[in-house]
Amino acid sequence: MVMVGFSISMLDGKALYRDILNATEEFDAKFCIGQGGHGSVYKVNLPSLGNIAVKRLHSSFQNTHPKSFINEVRALTGIKHRNIVNLYGYCSKAQHSFLVYEYVERGSLSSILSNEVESKKLDWLKRVNIIKGVAFALSYMHRDCSSPIVHRDISSSNVLLDSEYEARIADFGIAKILKPDSSNCTAFAGTYGYVAPELAYTMKVTQMCDVYSFGVLSLEIVKGKHLGDYISVLANSSTIDPEQLSDLLDERLPYPDDRVKDVLVFIINLACSCLLETPKSRPTMPFISHKLSSMDARLPIHQKTPI
Repeated sequence: MVMVGFSISMLDGKALYRDILNATEEFDAKFCIGQGGHGSVYKVNLPSLGNIAVKRLHSSFQNTHPKSFINEVRALTGIKHRNIVNLYGYCSKAQHSFLVYEYVERGSLSSILSNEVESKKLDWLKRVNIIKGVAFALSYMHRDCSSPIVHRDISSSNVLLDSEYEARIADFGIAKILKPDSSNCTAFAGTYGYVAPELAYTMKVTQMCDVYSFGVLSLEIVKGKHLGDYISVLANSSTIDPEQLSDLLDERLPYPDDRVKDVLVFIINLACSCLLETPKSRPTMPFISHKLSSMDARLPIHQKTPI
């Protein structure tokens, strides 16, 4: 199969394909900026586009998961949201299958949270803004797309941060486009520790799978690391008391002042409601986005910190 498609107007797909191969010296390892189970990501600088990210799928993964590539293309085609990574184009040939994305400068949220120096640059207000950005993107996917899209793999590894620490949801390889006349059942997939518990006994995918993952991710952003087994404790908590709060905050940051603390408590309680065992008891992403937007009046004006 030969499939070359680029959505940026005025660009020649075949010429861009050649430019990418030349710029990466046929995907030499020195241009690689990240690796995963599905493929490798390369930073490429082209005169026509500037910096771009090229995700090249491993041939072994392509052979075992032939639908993943086209799935990602279908999910991202036509999507335009400031908190979702931009897909510029794609190519599928016998030698190479790759996706071309905007380059997101700071990389994954997980890599920043796990770095002692970089994590301290993520102050409380930046973290609140990241949580809001992910919520806005998921709300858009669930409600505002022509057919609802469930990401199915929301995690700190699949959230990228730009130069201003704005969130971009990435990696739509296992996303599910919901169809009204379908059971929307599928094989188990996702990242351990973020997957909704109902997927252990049902293969039916709903928006509530993403809601659960969003709750886990929000708590991770506030704490600075995944909460592990403590997630199940919080899933059964109606509200967080002041004694619990200290245990849920990232100790690498200064303790928040009262106004920011109130916002963090609000977010933690909202995140805990996303963890409820019964999917229908969880809030929807549009509801969560509305609640997070209503916090703006409570937040102090964000001061940009020197980098």
